[in-house]
Amino acid sequence: MARKISHYENFVVVSFRQPRRIRDALASIYAYCRFADDLADSGNDPSQALAAIDHWEHDLDKALQGSPAHPILESLTGTISSFDLPVPPFRDLLTAFRQDQRIQRYQTFQELLNYCRCSADPVGRIVLALFGYRDEGLFAASDAICTGLQLANFWQDVDRDAANGRIYLPLEDMSAHNVTEEQIASRRFDDAFKGLIAFEVERTRSFFEEGKALVQAIGRNLRWEIEMFRRAGSAVMDGIERVDFDVLHHRPTISRLKKVSIAIASLPSLFGSARYGR
Repeated sequence: MARKISHYENFVVVSFRQPRRIRDALASIYAYCRFADDLADSGNDPSQALAAIDHWEHDLDKALQGSPAHPILESLTGTISSFDLPVPPFRDLLTAFRQDQRIQRYQTFQELLNYCRCSADPVGRIVLALFGYRDEGLFAASDAICTGLQLANFWQDVDRDAANGRIYLPLEDMSAHNVTEEQIASRRFDDAFKGLIAFEVERTRSFFEEGKALVQAIGRNLRWEIEMFRRAGSAVMDGIERVDFDVLHHRPTISRLKKVSIAIASLPSLFGSARYGR
């Protein structure tokens, strides 16, 4: 089973206060991501999923050459052309979907970050480019938030992922904290597992701190939404801490009331100067 679509839902969150032209563009991008995600999650045969993803990228190539074979790709290539969007992030997402079919364990934290570079970071880069932001420094700060959100998803879903045969906790970290795969599979929570998750949570918080630079740099047209994403990721970390890091028996989520609270708390980000944009 491929990773969930949660990060692509961010397109929906961004769109509601934007002009029609932006909303339509976000809808076309979301449709592309959602369709590819469904291909990766169709059936239990990785070879079939890989073939479907390869075919989808082939159709993407044809669409970029002016011969779209699917209405989603026709709409997407129109968006890419209208907003002069970079194509590599769209291909990177497909790379992540392929990796989901081939890899169920990550030896090092760096290997996991490399996965996030394709599975999560392209989403932020596409959104920034859509709004006219092309500075590499902004992309780096966006990557920090997107990677943090992906890691937060991993840590809250340790039990769910293990049930599907996947462990995103780096094996080197598990070894350092004396946590085994068998322990995760049997849902045995102890001080060793608590220490491992506490370590990952603290490390992940630094990504959201790094992402503050993006919020402070961009204009009001996108700043509030980015700040909400950043705060939401931190809220997941807080939720994991509140259950004493026992993600084997609890899945911390953000309640509707908490989401409203985050939206209100993010409003001050709209007031202040920006280095880029309006």
